[in-house]
Amino acid sequence: MFKKNRVVLLIGVFLLLSVALLFYSSNKHSEAANQAKVAVIYVDGVIMGGRSQNLLNEYNGTDAVMRQLHEARDDKTVKAIVLRINSPGGSVPATQELGEEIEKLRRSGKPVIASMGDIAASGGYWIAAIADRIYANPSTLTGSIGVYMPYANWQELYQKIGIRQEKIKSGPHKDILSPDRPITDKEREIIQVMVDEMYEQFVAVVAKGRKLTRDRVRELADGRIYTGNQALKLGLVDEMGNLYDAIDGAAKMVGITGVPQIKEYGKASPLSMIFGASEKFNVKKELLTYIKENQLFVNIPLALPDKW
Repeated sequence: MFKKNRVVLLIGVFLLLSVALLFYSSNKHSEAANQAKVAVIYVDGVIMGGRSQNLLNEYNGTDAVMRQLHEARDDKTVKAIVLRINSPGGSVPATQELGEEIEKLRRSGKPVIASMGDIAASGGYWIAAIADRIYANPSTLTGSIGVYMPYANWQELYQKIGIRQEKIKSGPHKDILSPDRPITDKEREIIQVMVDEMYEQFVAVVAKGRKLTRDRVRELADGRIYTGNQALKLGLVDEMGNLYDAIDGAAKMVGITGVPQIKEYGKASPLSMIFGASEKFNVKKELLTYIKENQLFVNIPLALPDKW
């Protein structure tokens, strides 16, 4: 009986200490709730449209990033946004869609600062060029300003292994870029016009964002990649620095003194990453339920944070 009471007492002491810690955290949370913040939003991996919600996806779904941009825009405590970019590029429509949301965010009055990690090339540079200021590391791979549309012709391979493709199509170009036949001269012309149009859109974004003439951008936009040092000399980035240099620069830009408070977006728990869960584990709810069910410390007022 004595051992049982001792175990219950130890559990009670543990819970009491937990409640005290949560109360302390709640006060800290309340104190920081209204402080000016710098938001950090991550653009990782290949930029593709749609959602990327689980651990197995290898691309960066723009739906989630755009939602985070909206949240940062609507949060009155967020004064500036740092885009942390680690991307080799992606699809032009998805990149363009994300870029338009960044433009809207800037028009709302909140500056956007790009921080380049290992690589911010092609579409990764497209969205960086829209930012108010760009930070890169000396060895960051960036640039690759251009557009390409891949095409493979497997006709000879199909013939060797005895595969013969046949199609019933509504028009002569419905199977354009089909890998089971050569591309025609007319189809090559059609695709080239599309690529040239998207390329000019890319050039226009860089020219506007970097305050360069389109002719100057075209000189740089032959598809080659640059190091961060090279990009700085060419006017494609503004400053050398890592993520925290970019955060400090963003804070100074909006008049935040001292060490800026950071609000990170896109951080997911392991369970939500694996199962695609959208609801956070509510620690406060679980703790209160346990206390109520076990009739522990029912007279102690709890002041726990609403969000964890």
